[in-house]
Amino acid sequence: MTKEREPREEKTAALLRAALMSTPGERVSVEQLLEPLRRRAFGFLLLLLAIPNFLPVPIGIGGIMGVLVIALGLEMLIGLEHPWIPGFLRRRTMSREGLLRFLDRIEPMTRRLEKICKPRLQRLTRRPFTFVSGAIMILVGILLALPIPFTNYVFGGMLIAFAFALVERDGALLVAVWATTAAIVVASASFSHALAGFFRDLF
Repeated sequence: MTKEREPREEKTAALLRAALMSTPGERVSVEQLLEPLRRRAFGFLLLLLAIPNFLPVPIGIGGIMGVLVIALGLEMLIGLEHPWIPGFLRRRTMSREGLLRFLDRIEPMTRRLEKICKPRLQRLTRRPFTFVSGAIMILVGILLALPIPFTNYVFGGMLIAFAFALVERDGALLVAVWATTAAIVVASASFSHALAGFFRDLF
């Protein structure tokens, strides 16, 4: 008996570039960008939320992105097959050239991810395991929203890996993201406890 496999498609970065080039004008809305990618919109939306972590943006943007990641995780946790996006966010436009520059900037990372990503353990990318992904996504969003210095690239990289795992239907990479997030949560809790103890003893 052979295992059921989904048909192979273009890789994540190529799909996103194609979606960008398929819309007219210098700016593209979130709705226009995600429409041709609807079947894998959770992963692509997560990739979009990773963008500000790699750009010179105002302090506090991590909190905003963290809240949006938490909201996306809640949608996955309650079992939505496609992300629900409020109208004002769907209509939000972004510079096509800016998004293409972002793809160029993260190309070394995406190229490495695309080399190791492939459809495997695909059952882990579907329900009921999407509930686990939703819970882990909420944890990543909480970490991103916390004012922890010098972590933008770390959490941004985690979001990109998470996005690629969902888009490429790579259950093995998904498990790695779950485990990494759990380890970071434990390490953060231990560090916070130790730091609180240090200041308590100090004063």
